[in-house]
Amino acid sequence: MIPVYNEEETLPHALREIQKLNLEATDQLIFIDGGSNDHTKQLIQDAGFHCLVSQAGRAKQMNMGAQNTKSDIILFLHIDTSISSSNISNIKKTYNQGYLSGRFNIRLSSSGLSYQIISFFMNARSCLSKISTGDQAMFVRRDVFETVGGFPDLPLMEDIALSKKLRPLGHIACLKDTLVTSSRRWEKYGVINTVLLMWKLRFLYWIGISPEKLAKMYRHIR
Repeated sequence: MIPVYNEEETLPHALREIQKLNLEATDQLIFIDGGSNDHTKQLIQDAGFHCLVSQAGRAKQMNMGAQNTKSDIILFLHIDTSISSSNISNIKKTYNQGYLSGRFNIRLSSSGLSYQIISFFMNARSCLSKISTGDQAMFVRRDVFETVGGFPDLPLMEDIALSKKLRPLGHIACLKDTLVTSSRRWEKYGVINTVLLMWKLRFLYWIGISPEKLAKMYRHIR
């Protein structure tokens, strides 16, 4: 499932890539729009995909999407992260191997050395900590997702909060497949500024600052 909000610029390319996926009849692909005021919902429907409407907020949108699917495995995909049919097949393999959740390695779309370094450390940190972020195409078994109550209803850090709930419950898959995700945040606001802000937000969250306060600091980027 893919949460979206005001993504009309990103959607044309993303939808073309999604249409290339070799999905099985039992696979469900659902978009959840958070009340966009552009042509996001119309573009999705014109492409032949189902689009639900939810209150804004990734946690709310993704929880609503999960409630409207019947799949044994739920994949949460950002619209600016590309995924292939082989990636989806590997998700199903992890399910059969007993993993309860997982994520992929990622590569930022810009080719500069600084972006390669960022990608390397994001992947290494995630694999060591078993903490996943939305950019990495998180997936989780439905029964486990329901057991932990889904994504906590937070305006920010919902992916990290869910990862922390999942970590003590069983094996987390660190798939080595590399997905390409957009580097638009880093390009727009600068690599150093964006990295420092991410570190700052994670540290403040770790010491107990509320996600509501952190979301105000991140709103101009997210």
